[in-house]
Amino acid sequence: MKHWILTLMILLAPMLRGADWPIFRGNRALTGVAEGAVPDKPMVLWKFETKAPVKASAVVADGRVYFGNDDGKFFALNLADGKMVWEFDSKDPIEAAALYLDGRVFFGNSFGVFFALDAKTGEEVWKFEANDLIAGSANWTLAPNGKDKYLLVGSHDGFLYCLNAKDGKKIWEYGCDQPINGSPALSGGRTMFGGCDGLLHLIDIAKGKRQKAVDVQSYVAGSVAADAGRAYVGHNANEFLCIDLKTEKVVWTYKDRLFPYEASPALTKDRVLFGGHDKRLHCVRRDNGKVVWTFSTRGQVNSSPVVCGGKVIVGSNDGRLYIVRLKDGKLLSSFETDDGITASPAVVDGKIIIGSEDGTVYCLGAKKK
Repeated sequence: MKHWILTLMILLAPMLRGADWPIFRGNRALTGVAEGAVPDKPMVLWKFETKAPVKASAVVADGRVYFGNDDGKFFALNLADGKMVWEFDSKDPIEAAALYLDGRVFFGNSFGVFFALDAKTGEEVWKFEANDLIAGSANWTLAPNGKDKYLLVGSHDGFLYCLNAKDGKKIWEYGCDQPINGSPALSGGRTMFGGCDGLLHLIDIAKGKRQKAVDVQSYVAGSVAADAGRAYVGHNANEFLCIDLKTEKVVWTYKDRLFPYEASPALTKDRVLFGGHDKRLHCVRRDNGKVVWTFSTRGQVNSSPVVCGGKVIVGSNDGRLYIVRLKDGKLLSSFETDDGITASPAVVDGKIIIGSEDGTVYCLGAKKK
């Protein structure tokens, strides 16, 4: 019992440490909210050219930026100046964001190989082979013994894998017969994900068994955000849902135009923000799903928004990174790259790190005086 109390305490503790963004969406509940503030009109502080599209979202920890590209290269850069620290060749394209944990970075590639690298040197520590593409970031939790740490990662082979972070040993696997595209969220001692089978799966971490499954009517391409006993997720049948995890009931449904929602949502205390194929960023009330505002771009919004200091940062397939005001959706500024943006921003210490399909990773922030 003490071990599980300790686990719950860690899960409920603040997930960000100062200037860190160690996981996709910033925390293990995948809520997409960053500490601090960003400028209304940030400037380019540095940029790093990788020579191949960057679809994987960056993570940041201990002063370094970690991400992969379509050439299968995985990079570590200095956050301060964008200089490369090391490069690792995974051999196959990387779509998934990495996870930083305890001095290691973990990520999967399109061939289904999941790597653990030493974050300081880039040397391979271990690898685990799934049977298909790994498109989503891993998440982590304490093991039932309160000491070990487990990694949770899904694959297009239809399995959610639980691995020991130390050596990559498989603890259990959970199959759902359809590809798993997003990252598993953690909330209340459980992990959850939406599958291409049209179900929201709620998994007991200790046993690797399904506790519940909620029918959401269509396949889920993005990740779920979870908080206060509710899960928030969009699907391919043009709806965005709020689901009560205790009753397994849909609390509210948002449906506007006939376009899918594939981006992962951001959650604030009273609002939910998510992008759609309708080229818009949507802001709705968290309690009832009623629209607060929408913001139009010139391309599909498959980049997942991040909220920071009363602002929302999101990319678009039109090649621009937008900063809009959370209160009313007013455009504050935009930054144009040379190709679409499907990666999601990482926001740390007033800096925005975003990759573009033009092959470049950009760091935006306030210029030092």
